Amino acid sequence: MTVRVVVADDQELVRGGFAMILAAQPDIDVVAEAGDGVEAVAAVREHAPDVLLLDIRMPRMDGIEAARIVCAETACRVLMLTTFDLDDYVFDALRAGASGFLLKDVRRDDLVNAVRVVAGGESLLAPAVTTRLIHEFTSRPAARPGAAPGALDVLTARERETLQLIARGLSNAEIARTLVVSEHTVKTHVSNLLTKLGLRDRVQAVIAAYESGLAVPGA
Repeated sequence: MTVRVVVADDQELVRGGFAMILAAQPDIDVVAEAGDGVEAVAAVREHAPDVLLLDIRMPRMDGIEAARIVCAETACRVLMLTTFDLDDYVFDALRAGASGFLLKDVRRDDLVNAVRVVAGGESLLAPAVTTRLIHEFTSRPAARPGAAPGALDVLTARERETLQLIARGLSNAEIARTLVVSEHTVKTHVSNLLTKLGLRDRVQAVIAAYESGLAVPGA
């Protein structure tokens, strides 16, 4: 299967470099490039790509707003780029629906792998960004009573356990070993809980787990 990609960055050399790296792969097709958020949204609407590689800071419309529109309107997965590992907009970008986050100094092979991973329906975060996300939660007070009242009531007991383990950063294989079930069963639980909670992927599941109080920083 060929992964269709739109590359959006306001710096032409950076944009062209990423596009060249990706286009050189036999299973990736760069269908369009965009120089700002407005062009990125238009390109996604026109070309219906699988992945939008999106710079977070761009003129006219920034990456967060572009990601919010793309994720709300389409099934396109958004992989965001930034120069800063402590970018203030990381959390907002993830809440907007981004499925991955990379630094612009990412290695060639890691960039290609990230596009493939995100296109395959998984989520991906650079280690420094994962640290930022965890800090976002640990810097808050413990879960506020009623932060999301009843939000997880639709889940079965096993689905709640699975969500807790996702919030701890465990992979499907690790969750399977912890719960002593097959990996296929875990995949079913993950799919069910995402559907029931109206979430796009594991990143949003982690956010939901913390915001609902199911997962507690430091626990």
